[in-house]
Amino acid sequence: MMNGVSASAAGPSSGSGDRSNSKRPKYSRFTQQELPACKPILTPLWVISLFTLVGIIFIPIGLASLLASNDVVEIVDRYETACVPPSMINDNVGYIQNPAISKACARVLKVPKDMDKPIYVYYQLDNFYQNHRRYVKSRNDKQLRDASKAYETSGCDPEKTTVDGTPIVPCGLIAWSLFNDTYSFTHGNGESLIVNKKDISWKSDRDHKFGSDVYPKNFQNGSLIGGGKLDSKKPLSKQEDLIVWMRTAALPTFRKLYGRIEVDLKENDIITVMLENNYNTYSFGGKKKLVLSTTTWLGGKNDFLGIAYLSVGGLCFFLATAFTVLYLVTPRKLGDPSFLSWNINSGIQ
Repeated sequence: MMNGVSASAAGPSSGSGDRSNSKRPKYSRFTQQELPACKPILTPLWVISLFTLVGIIFIPIGLASLLASNDVVEIVDRYETACVPPSMINDNVGYIQNPAISKACARVLKVPKDMDKPIYVYYQLDNFYQNHRRYVKSRNDKQLRDASKAYETSGCDPEKTTVDGTPIVPCGLIAWSLFNDTYSFTHGNGESLIVNKKDISWKSDRDHKFGSDVYPKNFQNGSLIGGGKLDSKKPLSKQEDLIVWMRTAALPTFRKLYGRIEVDLKENDIITVMLENNYNTYSFGGKKKLVLSTTTWLGGKNDFLGIAYLSVGGLCFFLATAFTVLYLVTPRKLGDPSFLSWNINSGIQ
């Protein structure tokens, strides 16, 4: 009896103590997710209709994307092996590192279809890992933007200063490895095709990342030359080949814009390309390709987007058909939605 009295007497006080020490938040409909909400029930009709709608939308987009991609006319010419002299075919590295050997090379291209202007000229590199962590970090953005920060070379190892400690502008491996093959084009009738190299870089890069008062200093003056040289009389914001190159690629195979040919080319036209095969890709087994391409409303040639849309749309149509057949062959009676938990709770309130 005493135990019962003691327990009943202690009950209220211990309960109030538990409530005062509890970390449970104050009750509200928001924290308990009891606010009015749309809670759809996925009936067979809804599921079949949704898959069918996605298929109806995605398949036309996929077809339009593939048609646009097929309208792009591309000429791709791999030249790094063809431009090696026969006597040096077994010593590619010796050929590219010997300044006494001419790097001039002529290539002949045939236009497969009419190419409407502008025709974009790209260089493509394979097996070049611009996304390597140490390579990507080897630059100093403050130095590139501001002439007063020329001595800011942190992060530019191993190309930060000369032997006597003078800072290199622009410093870092990205700038040091600047692509330096050059191309000139001649039409079959002997007319020279001018390559417009203006505005080939992003405007935001020219205006905000590369200073108009920053000029190259001590660039490629060391004993080991990595790539192209820069004009010391032009600010970095005007050296668009460098700006394009320093926007690093995410994949080991990439294309970068070299310029634009702003005349139309007709089917079966012959284009002679005189190029300087200066860039060393032989040391790491890389490949070099010259690409001429037109564009459409979707951009350059890219079948992946169209195939992806068609695949998703086709899969949705297949699932819609499968669910329809399954529903017709073995129909299943739906449960009463009024017995769902949220409907019961709303009825009680």
